[in-house]
Amino acid sequence: MARPVERAPGEQRGVRRVGIADLGSNTARLVVFEYEPGAWFRLVDAVREPVRLGAGLARAGRLDPAAVGRALAAVELFEDYGAAVGLDALEILATSAVRDAVNSEDVLAPIRRAGYSVRVLSGEEEAELGVLAVANSFTATDGWVMDLGGGSAQVSRMRARAYGGGRAYPLGAVRLTEQLLFGDPPAAGEIAALERLAARELGAVAAEIRRSGLPLFAMGGTIRNLARIDQRLRAYPLPVLHGYRLARPALDAVIDELGSLPLQQRRWVSGLRPDRGDIILAGALVFRWLMEAAGLDEVRVSGVGLREGAFFRGFLPAPHHVEDVRAFAVRNLARRYPQPAAHVRQVMRLADRLFAALAPLHGLGPADRSLLAAACELHDIGVALDYYRHDRHGLYILMSAALPGFEHSELALLSLLVRYHRKGAPRIGAYRGLLAAEDEGRLRCLTACLRTAESLERSRAGRVRDVAVDLDAEAIRLTLTAGEEPAVELWEVRQHADLFAAAFGGRRLEAEARVL
Repeated sequence: MARPVERAPGEQRGVRRVGIADLGSNTARLVVFEYEPGAWFRLVDAVREPVRLGAGLARAGRLDPAAVGRALAAVELFEDYGAAVGLDALEILATSAVRDAVNSEDVLAPIRRAGYSVRVLSGEEEAELGVLAVANSFTATDGWVMDLGGGSAQVSRMRARAYGGGRAYPLGAVRLTEQLLFGDPPAAGEIAALERLAARELGAVAAEIRRSGLPLFAMGGTIRNLARIDQRLRAYPLPVLHGYRLARPALDAVIDELGSLPLQQRRWVSGLRPDRGDIILAGALVFRWLMEAAGLDEVRVSGVGLREGAFFRGFLPAPHHVEDVRAFAVRNLARRYPQPAAHVRQVMRLADRLFAALAPLHGLGPADRSLLAAACELHDIGVALDYYRHDRHGLYILMSAALPGFEHSELALLSLLVRYHRKGAPRIGAYRGLLAAEDEGRLRCLTACLRTAESLERSRAGRVRDVAVDLDAEAIRLTLTAGEEPAVELWEVRQHADLFAAAFGGRRLEAEARVL
């Protein structure tokens, strides 16, 4: 059993550390979350073991003894890890393979004898957790969620961010490979047989998806690996899978490449985990059939799944939803890289004042205002690494963060705002493939607002109480209201006149203070 937690000096009291283990048909995984209930969380570790528990199950209806041995060895590994690091709790979940096998007790009994509880999820419970994970990681309130694992595929309806029904289909990647794909590479007739089975199983729900016109969110190792392959083929500039849009033509191209290679070459395709080389085609073909039949141009890739859904049930009270996905994501990241709260509030307030006053010049809308607020809240996160070059450190942190609720184009723009919040001529650079030509102008205007607000708070003493803006054809005049002469703030603002000129039609920047 997990022993009591011993916190390192300086660690926060009230912070919990829990592990959630998932015994899947292909892979056993342990994820570890550190969190303060209802406030913030972070993933701090993950352990993965490809146990292939569902091997032979479709044919025999029983778990193979060797597969059981691999699964129990993985659980022992997870238990040892939990004891070593002092988890507050370890939750073990079992899914399709254990659920469907007549000899499931071969796995369950030894785990229970070791003193651990293990919960076998029904197909509906598994689907509910997947929907909960999507509801807390995307801004959509309605849609479809597909979780394709090793033994089965769940397709669920999300209605108003809640589970709205669904079912499990016998279309897992391990199951289908063992049943239908024998060639190396698979023959055309084998692929056709798999597609006929997909049509038989998914035909009705594909028609429902087509009629609804709603997006499909896809989770599981198969879709993550397919998306990663596509990203490598495209030289995609963001190292982020969550929220990635995998287009149908791109999936076709990936399948063409995978389907042309024998297994030993397929295992080493860039972006693909080698242990998935033998089963990746089966899952890819199911996704392709469903996208074509449902009239979907793309699927939205989810980097979260049932493990995160299970975590949210303990992290938040019922109905286990964060109120605002984007706002929570920003706040959650900010808590991991602490900044002086008063300084952040002041920068946010002043930047918003500037954005509103400069609206006749920039013409930007509510979405840009929201993005600016997020950049203000996160602008100094790089200081957690080091003050020098903290703008670049912040760029790296954000570019590596799967920030829930944000499109990848928004994440790129947000990261660039943090990068240029203190110096440098804003430019899109390597992220041009994610952003449109007009985004360069957006970046300059938003950076001007953020950098000026940061300059007005240069002493971090809150001396600038307000800023008034006067516009004409030649100049932008800032009048600062302060309780004492804000000499350093005025000096800092004037350093960035070139940015204002570039952002706002060549107008010169003038600044003065009114001391009350």
